[in-house]
Formats: sequence, structure tokens, C-alpha cells
Amino acid sequence: MARWAWSNCVAVGALAVLGQSATATPGPEPKPPSTPVSFPYPAHEHAWLRTALGAIRGTTVGPIENQLHPDRGYGSAACGRTMQEIRRMGGNWVSITPFGRVYGLEPSGISLRFEVAFAENKKAVQKAIAQAHAEGLRVLLVPHLWVETGDWRGHIAPKTEAGWKRWAKAYSEFATTWARVAEANQVELLAVGVELRSWVTTAHAPLFLPVIEKIREAYHGPLTYAANWDDVHDTVIWDKLDVIGLNAFFPLADKEGASDEQLSSAAARIAKETKRLAERWGKPVLFTEFGYTTRRDPALRPWEWPEHLANVVIDERDQARAYRALLSAMIPEPWFMGVFVWRLYADPSDVSQEPEWGFSPRGKRAELELVDAFRAHWGADGPEREGSALGRFGIERIRGF
Repeated sequence: MARWAWSNCVAVGALAVLGQSATATPGPEPKPPSTPVSFPYPAHEHAWLRTALGAIRGTTVGPIENQLHPDRGYGSAACGRTMQEIRRMGGNWVSITPFGRVYGLEPSGISLRFEVAFAENKKAVQKAIAQAHAEGLRVLLVPHLWVETGDWRGHIAPKTEAGWKRWAKAYSEFATTWARVAEANQVELLAVGVELRSWVTTAHAPLFLPVIEKIREAYHGPLTYAANWDDVHDTVIWDKLDVIGLNAFFPLADKEGASDEQLSSAAARIAKETKRLAERWGKPVLFTEFGYTTRRDPALRPWEWPEHLANVVIDERDQARAYRALLSAMIPEPWFMGVFVWRLYADPSDVSQEPEWGFSPRGKRAELELVDAFRAHWGADGPEREGSALGRFGIERIRGF
């Protein structure tokens, strides 16, 4: 795994403190993988996955969610700039999130159209994958479901057994469609689903096993699933997958004004519980989504969507403190494979995708935390080389918080 020169950290951090992107000053470029990663299946040992994937320092790149924004989505020149920014931050992976649409919580089918026709969307996703690979970044492909009524996908639940079977068939077709895209474009990791609580934590879970089998037939790399943070322990399909994925919007506080010590204590508890999960299933754990919004006390209810909040007090410091607490607890653990930060967008300059108090860390103090974290030694990196810690905290000395 390529390492960055720590002497670049001070210059990078200073730019972000001034409100610019912390990626504005490039450092030495990491080398792309010389050959595509080969993934023998099954893959049930931590050591094998560490060798194949390494510690994942990743960022989710969201699509531009409006077809009125031409030339800004996946595969565009703007998207290429986002990939460059992630590399310059020290990232080595990106998560790309194509969507399928259902109307409500009792669907029988999935539309592959998202803003544009599927053929156009597929082409754009393929271009984005190629852009990531050209920058030396590996790719997690995460097909999502968009519920038109605004309900949460975790509550999708047909009312009859026949309805569940129709839904399982429709979802299998959706998932294998994107699995074939992943295979054809040498995607290094694939998610079989996102936050399907009412399915994979219930008696209906056996209906998901043939879905995984179909995906395995289409795609020959390692598989994960993105469970919600509060149902990951109840998910029962982990033995059929290679990596335990979870969307890590963990609360780190139960009241306003939590101190750094209280945030760190909560993060340590989460790390301990997550370690038990890894040991129970004999699988490494990956944060398929991780982040906190840019507001006062974001660690109190981190799952609250920015657009649903009112009278928000913007607070970059509290966002950064939450980042630091959870990452500090997780990074040293050898069973912890890494994170995908939620999120940047396909056009790094398009600020229309979320409010100023949204999740994006770009140009904020939270980005400084990522620059430090991405350049640190992670437990999943294996033994630390002698002297590699020298100069590690170049940013820490100028932050002043």
C-alpha cells in the first residue's frame, strides 16, 4: 500500500482550515494496483482479506441526484476531479451507489431507471469505475433502493408469502444486473444489499440466500452487505458473505454538550461490541457508511437527515470531534477493515446536493481528521514498519482544537 509523505500534511491542513478543500495541494501519487485483484472464493479468513484488500480508507461518491445537472454525475469530468481529490486526501477506495426505484413498502418489482434510462445510468457508472481505477482507487459497488413514498427501505415488507416470493425474485434480478456490471468492470468489492432490515433479520431471511447464490454466479469477487448500525447484530446472513458491512451512524452521546472523553468512551464501547460481532461470525467488519453532519451535537442523533432539520447551528468542530472519536477507537483493530465516509458528490463543486450542515466533510475540519486518519497506520495494514510514525501528526499541531 502506498504511503504519503507526512511533510505534506501541514500544507494540506492549512488549506482546509482556510475553508478550501484539503485536497488542493497534491502529494505524491499512490501507485495503482499493477494487476486486477484476484479473489478466490470462499474467503473466510481475516488474513486472506487483509492481503487481498488491505485497510480500506474509502469515501462514498454520490451521484448528482437531479437530471437537470448535466455533465456533473458519474463518469463526468467533474467526477474525475472528485476521484483525484479522494486520492490526494490519502484515500484508496471509493464507494459508488447506483439506485433502483420502488414506489412503496410493498413492491413487486424494481425500476432500474434513476433520473435517466438504465442504459445511460449503467454507462455513467462504468465510466466512474474506470475513473477510480485510473487514479489507483479500488471500488465498492453498492446498489441502493430508492422508495418513492419517502419511506425507509428497511421497512419494505410484502404482506403475503406470495408477495415476498415476488419481491425476492424482483430483487434478485436487480442485484444480479449490477453484479454483472461489477464483474465486467473488475470491481473489487460488491454489496448484495443495503438496510434490508425487514428481510434479513426476520424469518424471511432464507429467501435472501438464493439471491446471494445468483450474485455469486454473476460476480466472482468478495461480497458484503450494508446493515444498519442498530440491526447488524440481528442480521443472519453473514455466514454466506465475506465481509460484515454496517452503516455506522452510531450515537456517541445521550445528551447535548458531550465532552471528548464521553465521545471516546462511547466509541470504545462500540468498538468492543463490534469486535464481538467479528469474532462471532469469524469475519472482518467494514463501515460501508460512516459520517456525522456539520452541526452542533451531531453525535446525539447522527441518523437525522440534513434536509429534515430546522434551526440548525452549524458546527464544524463538533463534526470533527465525532469523526475523531469513532475513528480513533476503530483504526487500531486488526479485524476492522476500514470505512467509507458518507459522502462526497460526483461534482466536488456542486453544493446543491445537501445543506451546508450536511454530511460532506469537504473543506471542513472533519476533512483534517480524515487526512490524519488516512495517513495513520491501521490494524488491518499488518505490522507497522519501524519509524513509520515519525511526523504523523503534522496537522494536529496546527489545528488548535
